[in-house]
Amino acid sequence: MSTKTLIRYEAAENQAGGQRRPFAKAVRAGDYVYVSGQVPTVDGEVIVGNIVAQTEQVVANIKAVLALADCTLEDVVKVNVWLDDARDFSSFNAVFQKHFIDHPPARSAVQSPMMVDVKVEMDVIAYKPLS
Repeated sequence: MSTKTLIRYEAAENQAGGQRRPFAKAVRAGDYVYVSGQVPTVDGEVIVGNIVAQTEQVVANIKAVLALADCTLEDVVKVNVWLDDARDFSSFNAVFQKHFIDHPPARSAVQSPMMVDVKVEMDVIAYKPLS
């Protein structure tokens, strides 16, 4: 087992306009990897699209961050979801199911106003032993 059990994976990219975001993309604490909330952005810009397109981008962003810690969606044990509009729940669920059907994690989902103009945000916890 590694002697260093707390690893921070890359600072989050700057937002549009160059504003720095003061958090890591993910942090490994022992055998768990905590991925910061992901929104549907590419190069700091929110993608244009409906809940389906935005959820697909969020999942793509999560996959990229998990890869930094040598994890995949199969390692995800818990997902937290924030939806801007509860009416998007069914469409969101269809995309979520597509990516997690064979290895469903525990999940919470709530409706909440967003900090940026997006329809969805997700964070995940993955479990992947270091040894």
